[in-house]
Amino acid sequence: MKAVQYRTVGAAPEVVTVPDPEPGPGQVMLKVTAAGVCHSDIAVMSRPAEQIPFPLPLTLGHEGVGTVAALGDGVSGLSVGDSVAVYGPWGCGTCVKCAEGKENYCLRARELGITPPGLGSPGAMAEYMIVDDPRHLVPLGGLDPVQAVPLTDAGLTPYHAIKRSLPKLVPGATAVVIGAGGLGHVAIQLLRVMTAVRVIALDVAEDKLALARAVGAHETVLSDKDAAAKVRELTGGIGAQVVLDFVGAPPTVATAGAAAAIDSDVTIVGLGGGALPVGFGSLPYNTTVTSPYWGSRSELAEVLDLARVGSVEVHVETYTLDEAPLAYERLHHGKVNGRAVILPNG
Repeated sequence: MKAVQYRTVGAAPEVVTVPDPEPGPGQVMLKVTAAGVCHSDIAVMSRPAEQIPFPLPLTLGHEGVGTVAALGDGVSGLSVGDSVAVYGPWGCGTCVKCAEGKENYCLRARELGITPPGLGSPGAMAEYMIVDDPRHLVPLGGLDPVQAVPLTDAGLTPYHAIKRSLPKLVPGATAVVIGAGGLGHVAIQLLRVMTAVRVIALDVAEDKLALARAVGAHETVLSDKDAAAKVRELTGGIGAQVVLDFVGAPPTVATAGAAAAIDSDVTIVGLGGGALPVGFGSLPYNTTVTSPYWGSRSELAEVLDLARVGSVEVHVETYTLDEAPLAYERLHHGKVNGRAVILPNG
């Protein structure tokens, strides 16, 4: 079968031919319908060799949906032909966090060498993929696979971040979304459907600010050195009760801290390498700074439910498997408006 792999440190991903997989006991094989392209992949591929925690080559794709093609021995509750989404942050399944459905915070994954598909285990950017356990599959329930696949990360991750800040997202409050790309434009929609706050979107690109307005941002601000001052101006000097940074670079993290109100949440989601100093006097009183990771299995089901009732819709661009390297190139240069989706089987 064909697959998109990261094969050499520092090189672009390649389309290669690899052996067809077969499901082992307890595993499920999917015929992949769609796979998402994500900045997380680029972040991993930008690391030096000593910072890559898994062997190469690696089949990419941590966002995946497909149809069940074969079941390993002992698998029940699924049938060949079922259309499913892959829950990506795999855990051990037995620790206290996994028992809560929070496999994204598994306490033993690193110890046991458990890695997500596309971020250590073979991912969805191939004609077929192996899912380690049926609990990591969620029924699509009639959703369009192309529209649904980004929700497994680009929907789940902002949903998880927003949900933890709901006590502060009350009517009259302001939420700032930094980065109106793949995750940010979904976050704006989620904020609009889950809360009654005013949403201010920041980005460096005018086309992404236009997308932010199209999906529901009340205000858009160019993300430059004056952005935090503009947010304070728009909020009467108070600042934002919740700031969600989907870039995470040093300049955007600094803007996030400068735009925060007293008793606010600053959530750094992006992998841009920025850090925000925390200490008395460095931020407004009682500011909470957090760096969440992905989301729980139950939250993925909730995100898909929101999509079924039309409350969230991902702006997508589609590519063939052979065009996947181009999709990564376009994403790296900021030319993808929304989310890029690969169609491994046409």
